[in-house]
Amino acid sequence: MASSAFDFHVLTDTRNDDHSLPAFMVSTTRGFLPRQEPVTKLPKEFQVVDSLLDRMPVKTLSGEPGLLASFTFGDTVLKELPELTSEVEKYRDDLVVMNALYRDYSFLASAYLLEPCHERYLRGEPYGLGRQSLPKSIARPIVKVAEIVGFKPFMEYAGSYALFNYYMKDPEKGLDYENLRLVRAFEHGLDPTSSEAGFVLVHVAMVKESGALVKGTVEMLDGSTSQNREKFDAGLRTLVDGLRKVNGVMNTMWNRSKPQSYTGFRTFIFGITSQSMFPNGVVYEGISDEPMSFRGESGANDSMIPLCDNLLEIEMPQTPLTDILQDFRQYRPGNHRAFLEAVRECAHESGVKEFALKDSISAALYLQALDQVRDFRWRHWCFTREYILKRTTHPTATGGSPIVTWLPNQLQAVMAQMVDTAVHCTSIHGVSDIMDTVNLQRETLKKEVAKYCGERGVVAS
Repeated sequence: MASSAFDFHVLTDTRNDDHSLPAFMVSTTRGFLPRQEPVTKLPKEFQVVDSLLDRMPVKTLSGEPGLLASFTFGDTVLKELPELTSEVEKYRDDLVVMNALYRDYSFLASAYLLEPCHERYLRGEPYGLGRQSLPKSIARPIVKVAEIVGFKPFMEYAGSYALFNYYMKDPEKGLDYENLRLVRAFEHGLDPTSSEAGFVLVHVAMVKESGALVKGTVEMLDGSTSQNREKFDAGLRTLVDGLRKVNGVMNTMWNRSKPQSYTGFRTFIFGITSQSMFPNGVVYEGISDEPMSFRGESGANDSMIPLCDNLLEIEMPQTPLTDILQDFRQYRPGNHRAFLEAVRECAHESGVKEFALKDSISAALYLQALDQVRDFRWRHWCFTREYILKRTTHPTATGGSPIVTWLPNQLQAVMAQMVDTAVHCTSIHGVSDIMDTVNLQRETLKKEVAKYCGERGVVAS
């Protein structure tokens, strides 16, 4: 057993005025949100980028049709956008501004590459091919910015589409959901009542609760390394309470973003890897003649549930689907990646799972934490079923994972670990109720996966 406490540097003061630090650093106050509110407008040198993105959405902020409504965005980019890599260099030491540049150039890239697919989708046709090359006016700046901020040169969940893509209408009202607005959008998302806005901002509202997950994690690891059960159990309670709040916010998705509307903006968050729109990758002009390939924006890139997987030592099956899960780890802010890896190592060395199961109260709390992870993944599966599986036959999710089998791979692993855990706390009140739900959902999931696999000719793993 390790004897030293968890020593990863987790911020308590987010130093929100310090632009020399990365925009994303894990904290006990803001969790996995950026240290400060995202930059909404770019420096004056990038006025043309702001202008293009303001005019880009299907429905602009004024309510008028934008460039994507007339399918003229790509042509307008080629006419208007100069290559601004030299201007990027001026701001390389301002990592918060660099993150805003990353966000905005990734929006340009996705809209440019996938505009033809969106046009076909609206005609009721298959997606077909996206544009197979990215002009150097986008390619060179996004590669440079991504290199500096530590992201892939393509749209990511945290650094671009979701967690660095909001602002507060009234700063005095804080991060209340009704006070949140999108900075950039593809379809109707600049209207805060739209399904696109709801889809993104519910994720922001969930991650707003992640500070408790970070705090509980640190306390649990300190407790397990020092064999201090009181501290360990206190950390578990903090973790469980935080997860309940996350799941509560997640459940508002049904009201904030309608299932029938999702596929209208989903086209633009597909990636390159494992997608039929880009069978040979995409050539980044001015960078390389060899095509490049990156996964698309995906909620799987969020850090909250992967944190719990690592902390609770959830054992995933050795399958190609789990390999995809591991590949997604590359598509997160560098500080998040380092934190999750430090948690994984400390949990393993201090024996979090083993320590929890030695005491029936700890085991019951540990089971509750697993149950909240199950609940999150079950809700995610339900969203996938209602928002995607019932509305499209496209075989892969936006990140490039198999749409039917990938989420059940993780959900089944959590349920299996709950079954193993329950035997250590059968006498504790509430355990039997938790397990009744688990047993029912295991059977339901098995039937649903078999149904959708059968309909699509997919082999269930």
